[in-house]
Amino acid sequence: MSNVKTAPYGSWKSPVTTDLIVSETIRFGLSALDGDDIYWIEGRPAEGGRNVIVRRSADGTLTDMNPQPFNARTRVHEYGGSDYAVSQGTIYFSNYADQRLYRLTPGSDPVPMTPAIERRYADMIVDQPRQRLICVCEDHTNVEREAANLLVSIPLNSDGHTNDIQVLQSGNDFYADPRLSPDGSRLCWLTWNHPNMPWDGTELWVADIDAQGAITNAQRVAGGPEESIFQPSWSPDGTLYFVSDRTNWWNLYRLVDNQIEAICPKEAEFGTPQWVFGMSTYSFVSAEQIICWYAGPTESGLAYLDTKTKTLTPISIPFSSATGIRANEKQILFLATSPTSSGSLVRLDIPSGQVEILRRSQNTVIDTGYISDAELIEFPTEHGLSAYAYYYAPKNVDFVAPEGELPPLLVISHGGPTSAASSKLDLSTQFWTSRGFAVVDVNYGGSSGYGRAYRDRLKGQWGIVDVDDCVNAAKYLVQRGLADGERLTIQGGSAGGYTTLCALTFRDTFKAGASHFGVSDLNIFVHDTHKFESRYMDGLIGPYPERKDLYDQRSAINHTDQLSCPVIFFQGLEDKIVPPSQAEVMVEALRAKKLPVAYLPFEGEQHGFRRAENIKRSLEAELYFYSKIFGFDLADPIEPVLIENL
Repeated sequence: MSNVKTAPYGSWKSPVTTDLIVSETIRFGLSALDGDDIYWIEGRPAEGGRNVIVRRSADGTLTDMNPQPFNARTRVHEYGGSDYAVSQGTIYFSNYADQRLYRLTPGSDPVPMTPAIERRYADMIVDQPRQRLICVCEDHTNVEREAANLLVSIPLNSDGHTNDIQVLQSGNDFYADPRLSPDGSRLCWLTWNHPNMPWDGTELWVADIDAQGAITNAQRVAGGPEESIFQPSWSPDGTLYFVSDRTNWWNLYRLVDNQIEAICPKEAEFGTPQWVFGMSTYSFVSAEQIICWYAGPTESGLAYLDTKTKTLTPISIPFSSATGIRANEKQILFLATSPTSSGSLVRLDIPSGQVEILRRSQNTVIDTGYISDAELIEFPTEHGLSAYAYYYAPKNVDFVAPEGELPPLLVISHGGPTSAASSKLDLSTQFWTSRGFAVVDVNYGGSSGYGRAYRDRLKGQWGIVDVDDCVNAAKYLVQRGLADGERLTIQGGSAGGYTTLCALTFRDTFKAGASHFGVSDLNIFVHDTHKFESRYMDGLIGPYPERKDLYDQRSAINHTDQLSCPVIFFQGLEDKIVPPSQAEVMVEALRAKKLPVAYLPFEGEQHGFRRAENIKRSLEAELYFYSKIFGFDLADPIEPVLIENL
C-alpha cells in the first residue's frame, strides 16, 4: 500500500527546512597551503556570519585560529575575498569590524599591524626575504573623492601605530593579484581603470624589485581595454602564466622570451569573472605540471596539464565543479560541488591519487527522494538565438499533485549580472522543489561560462536581454507542459533583483515576484554605489549622464504604472552596494497603486544575508507570500508576513 499523498503543488511537507539550511551550512572562503598545514575560511551563519580561519594540521586536527569576535573579512571592493595570508604558521588577516590588518601567531592574541584609519587591505602575499606583506590597499581617508586603490607593502613586524606603509604602485583605479616570482626578484600584478570591470579589460604588468624593495622597470606584458586577464601566477621555474580571453574563451597562456604562448587552446573557460580577490582555477604541482579546472558548453573537468607537451589529462572526480585550486608537489586542495553536494573542501593526494573530503558545507544527508536533479536546458530567445538554464522539476517522494494540476514556476535571475547559475546542489532551490515548485535558474545572455561573445550580449542591453531570456525560459517550460502559466513568479538578488523588477514592470508574463536587495532606480545606483561597480553600467547601459535617457527608460521606479502584480522585498539596512532606498521607493510606489506588497528590512545585514535568522526568515517569508498570492495551504506553520493591500 502506497504512503504517497495527493496534495496541491506548493503545499507538500518537506524535510528541507530552513532550520536545516541555516544551522548545518557553512560558506567556504579562501583556502591556503602552508607546508603540511591546510587553511580555509568558514563563514558561519550560526555565528552571525563570522568568517573563521580554520587550520588542519598534518595529523588531521582542526583548529579555529581567529578567536571571537575577530571576523576575517575584508571590504575592499565591498565583495572582498583573499582576506588573509599565511606563512610559516603566522597568519595575517583583515578584521571586518575595523578593517585593520592583524598578525596572528598561534597561541597568542591577534596584534594590529595597521593604523585605525579608513583604509582596507586585501590580496596579501608574504615577501619573506624582505620581511613584509605586499597587498592591495583601498584608501578611504579622503572623503572629497572616491577611494584610492594602491599596491603597498607593510613590514611584518609593524606595530599598528606607525604609518610605515610603502606605496609600490598607484595611479590606476584598481589593482589585484600582486604575485612574487619564486626567487623574489620580480612582481606581477593586474590593473584596470574605469569604466572597465575586470572581465572587460585588464592589464598584466611585470616589474623588477630592487634592493630597497621598490618597483623598477615596470612594463605591461599582456591585456588591454578589450582583453580580460585572470590569475597571473609564477611557475616554480619562474615562468609567468595567466588566463586570457583574447580568443573568446578564457584560456591558459604563458610569457616566454617576451612572447605570449597559448598552452591549451580550447573552447572552454579556464577562468571566471573576478568578483572577489584570490580566485584560482589552476595551480602548479611542479614546473612541468599544472592542475586546472575548465568548463565549456560540451565538457568540463579537472585535469593535469603537461607544460612541455601541452597535453591535458582528465582526472576522474565525483564532482561537477572545482574552484579555489591550490597545489604543491604533495597535494591538491579545491572547493568542489556536484548536483548531490552543496560544497566540500577536498584534498587530492598526488602520490596515491586518493580524494579525501576534509569538510562539508552541509553535513546532513538528505534522501535523494527529496532532491530534484538539475537539467541543463537550451531554449529559444530573441533574435533567433539560444540561451541556457538549469531546470528543476518538483520532487518529493511523499507527494503527488492532483490529476491535471501544473506546478507554479519560480524563475531565478542570478546576480552579477556577470555571474552564472550552476548545477551544484543548492538547498535553497530544493526548499522550493521539495514543496512542489518547479524552478528554472537562468543563465541569460551576459552570463559567464559560455565565452566572451555570450558575456557581451548584455553590453548596452541590461534590462532587456536578461529580461527576455528569463521570460522566454518561463514560456518554454509552459509550452512543454512543465509549468502553470498562471502561476509564474520570478526572484533574484542584487543585479538579479534588477532583472526581476524589470521583468515584473515591463512584461506581463509573471504573476508575482521577490526582489532581494534589487536595483530599482539606475540613476540612484549610479550615485550611491561603491567604487568597484560605480562605472559598471557604462558597459551595461551606456555612459552617464550622456545616456540618462536609457537609465530612465530601464528603471522600474519610473514605470510603476506598468506594474500590476504583487511583489515582496528583502533588504539589508547596511547594504552599501544597493542601498535601502532602492527597495523603499518601490514599496511606496506599490502602496500608492494599492498592489499587494510586503517589505522585510534587516538590521545589521549588508549585501547578501549572512545571519542564520535572516536567511531563515527570508525563505519562509517568500514561501508565505506566494501561498497567499497563489492560494495554496502551507504544510508547516510560518510566521506571518504583513502583506499590504491583499
